[in-house]
Amino acid sequence: MLTEDERKALVTYRLEKAGETLVEAKDCGTMNHWTLAANRLYYAAYYASSALLIQNEIAAKSHEGVIGMIGQNFVLTGILSKDEAKLLARLQNMRKTGDYDDFIEWQQEDVETLFEKVEEYINKIKTLVESK
Repeated sequence: MLTEDERKALVTYRLEKAGETLVEAKDCGTMNHWTLAANRLYYAAYYASSALLIQNEIAAKSHEGVIGMIGQNFVLTGILSKDEAKLLARLQNMRKTGDYDDFIEWQQEDVETLFEKVEEYINKIKTLVESK
């Protein structure tokens, strides 16, 4: 069990990590490493999602758990949209496919439109965390 100060520090860290990872994704895109960019976009959204869960004292033990808890506690309640849930699922699928499937390489047209969506998602999470 985390103390209040530990929880705040961890939430801050995860949000900072989300922002840093988004920058990494953009850097990968500028070098045409689109599969790696997709990976980093997923992790940026994942870190922000985990920060929101930690802020609200919701435990998740896996990547699927984080996405499930986001859906159950924030999408079904209308705090986050169904489109945001679909974004998380899409990013996770892209990350898994890019990391584990043979002969799969994401291309610019697959990834480029996701940068803005992930940035908006992270900013929304930051707003939710700051408002609590």
